Amino acid sequence: MACISISKPYQLRPRVYPNVSRIQSSYSLNLLHFFSSTHDQIPEATAPNPDRVQAEEGTRMNQELEQRQSQSHSQNQNQRFPRGRRRNTEKLEDLICRMMANRAWTTRLQNSIRGLVPVFDHNLVYNVLHSAKNSEHALQFFRWIERSGLFNHDRETHMKMIEILGRASKLNHARCILLDMPQKGVEWDEDMFIVLIDSYGKNGIVQESVKFFDKMQELGVQRSGKSYDALFKVIFRRGRYMMGKRYFNKMLNEGIMPTKHTYNIMLWGFFLSLRFETAMRFFEDMQSRGISPDVVTYNTMINGYNRFKKMDEAEKLFVEMKEKNIEPTVISYTTMIKGYVGVERVDDALRLFEEMKSFNIKPNDVTFTTLIPGLCDAGKMAEAQIVLKEMVDNYISPKDNSIFMKLLTCQCESGDLEAAADVLKAMIRLSIPTEAAHYGILIENFCKAEMFDQAIKLLDKLVEKDIILRPQISMDMEASAYNLLIQHLCHHGQTGKAEAFFRQLMKKGVLDPSAFNNLIRGHSKEGNPDSAFEIIKIMARRGVPKDADAYKLLVESYLRKGEPADAKTALDSMIEDGHLPDSSLFRSVMESVFEDGRVQTASRVMKSMVEKGVKENMDLVAKILEALFMRGHVEEALGRIDLLMQSGGAPNFDSLLSALSEKDKTIAALKLLDFCLERDCILDVSSYEKVLDALLAGGKTLNAYSILSKILEKGGISDWKSCEDLIANLNQEGNTKQADILSRMIRGRETAQGSKKGKKQADVSS
Repeated sequence: MACISISKPYQLRPRVYPNVSRIQSSYSLNLLHFFSSTHDQIPEATAPNPDRVQAEEGTRMNQELEQRQSQSHSQNQNQRFPRGRRRNTEKLEDLICRMMANRAWTTRLQNSIRGLVPVFDHNLVYNVLHSAKNSEHALQFFRWIERSGLFNHDRETHMKMIEILGRASKLNHARCILLDMPQKGVEWDEDMFIVLIDSYGKNGIVQESVKFFDKMQELGVQRSGKSYDALFKVIFRRGRYMMGKRYFNKMLNEGIMPTKHTYNIMLWGFFLSLRFETAMRFFEDMQSRGISPDVVTYNTMINGYNRFKKMDEAEKLFVEMKEKNIEPTVISYTTMIKGYVGVERVDDALRLFEEMKSFNIKPNDVTFTTLIPGLCDAGKMAEAQIVLKEMVDNYISPKDNSIFMKLLTCQCESGDLEAAADVLKAMIRLSIPTEAAHYGILIENFCKAEMFDQAIKLLDKLVEKDIILRPQISMDMEASAYNLLIQHLCHHGQTGKAEAFFRQLMKKGVLDPSAFNNLIRGHSKEGNPDSAFEIIKIMARRGVPKDADAYKLLVESYLRKGEPADAKTALDSMIEDGHLPDSSLFRSVMESVFEDGRVQTASRVMKSMVEKGVKENMDLVAKILEALFMRGHVEEALGRIDLLMQSGGAPNFDSLLSALSEKDKTIAALKLLDFCLERDCILDVSSYEKVLDALLAGGKTLNAYSILSKILEKGGISDWKSCEDLIANLNQEGNTKQADILSRMIRGRETAQGSKKGKKQADVSS
């Protein structure tokens, strides 16, 4: 391929016009003065004679320059520029590229560039194409100066444009530019087709590479070994070794003799396709043609032997290379080291590593990234640390950063945490981006060793530098690392720091239940239940399960803070999540809410407790029921009693009836007594009498009559001393019918009791 310089210098100098003499003194042209007014844009159809325009412009520009020069000479030669003003030293091609990068490609920009550059020559065009920020800018500039008649592209600018488009994978544009060259009077050459063949291959379009290679013959472009070599690289890179053999034979049939470079490509390709025998035959064919292997050949063969774990044969080739006075390169030694590491002969790898340094062959980054993992796998951590130190001292930064993860892991497994920390320092010194996973390994092992101060220092750096949130991060921290540290922080009064750390992890999609629950525990223990409940809300939105003990700590935290209503809310959330609070937690919440005067809230807690089958705390239940009755929530109280009885429990009815009667809550006592009678509850006789006495004393004679009738029907009372008083009051109030019925019920009951008594006495006498 023809060698093309990357950048050609372009010197901006005054344009010399036909009627103007060259100005000998140097001057600085203000490159930031652009012509952008509308009257500067002259339509092509009405444009004047170009030669005349150039002459007039030349005359005007040189007059201005002479005037400036005379003014400059009249000033003091030693005068300095005012502070803040600098001469514009930017290259013209760089200025044009900056303009294209910062502005849209419009007619206005084109006019600005045209006004900036009087004449576009080869060097300027080539350098603009080379320095363009991206391929789109280069292509726009390439086409514009050609279509505007500002420049006729030659072979080099075409080649540069094809290379740029090939690297940018804009292969259709590159193909069109190449095929249009003859129409512009520019001849093709082999190198241009080689660029496209290689570009198609790198984009994985092997068939297009082959078609373009075959098209060369149709278009009359002479093919040589260079074209075949480019095609072989494309073919073997995709593993198509059979196609490679066919085109090799085709090359021979065309009378093109393979070179040493050709054979090196063929050997590389066959080993890459794991065709060992075929590669060996080509190696023998190479030697039979009198082509002596060079260092590249030996390196390729040694690497091929390594692929098949044939280190003995690789060693023989390595020795043979030295015997033929072919000096091994760093690639040779690195390839041998890689082979030794692959067959677990790390001592031999170390020996070669020292040997290459003794011959003043400096190891490169591949050498280090090959040797260090082998030392780690062999458990030679001291040697690995020495090799790492050498790499850092020589400021060799490897492209493969995975060796640092390997080193960190192995050093921690060996128990040398100090050496592991040195690995992280080495990364920082080599300006290698550290990731959350690197810190995670150290944090986890510091926590396991109970070296929490060191772990917290690493955490501070991790959070401060936002390492977790870096968009280019590829390795995240493991749960085993952050959970240990979060647990420690939450148990030692640093839950706020733990939460700040975990919120960064959440932004990366981490929803670890253990970490969430530890944050709840930590905030609850530190007396921040609101913060803990916010965590619970986040968990609820994202479907993360909550632990029962975390809920319990939250409820207790609210109780300690004197917020029973919030404690009840947390308890409800706990129940909704399917957790069963123990009886002590129910009791604590009920007591707290009850003492706060929230009787109905306490009643709802009691309802939840009963529904969950908790039968303890009946003394507190009785207090809550009594309070409900006292406050007039009779139906609610009766509903709670009914629920309690359905679950197999019951309050002390006698106590409740007695308390209600004594406190003149006659209607509540009446309804409770009626409730008990309907359900055949066993009551003490005194309970009946207390309720009846309270009703009678309160003037509720009809209510007393009604409940006494039910009592008599149930046989719950034999003699009530105030029965006569009740009958008298009924008569006085005009309820004679009820009084008469009650009298007959009492007499009938007494008669029945008397007959039963007489029969019993007769049975005894007989």
